Amino acid sequence: MNETQIRAQEVLKEHRESIDRLDAILVYTLGERFKHTQAVGKLKAAHDLPPSDPAREEKQIARLEELAVAADLDPEFAKEFLKFIIQEVIHHHEKHQDC
Repeated sequence: MNETQIRAQEVLKEHRESIDRLDAILVYTLGERFKHTQAVGKLKAAHDLPPSDPAREEKQIARLEELAVAADLDPEFAKEFLKFIIQEVIHHHEKHQDC
């Protein structure tokens, strides 16, 4: 390997280490988020509230799209990502309704 390739490998390693750290942050952050949404689901079930809140979901999607633009992230990707998470949360809430 020449000097340029060696340096490229070093930079690649640094990027991959950052990606690994960020992946861990994402997983732990999602875990924390789901702890709160599970608590919300239990609260909704205990008080006979609907498992979904379309008005809040709309606000959250719009908010996330704005954050995505500010973070230089594709807002459509952010929107689809949040929709996926919301669907999972609703699914969990519906399971609590059945208990």
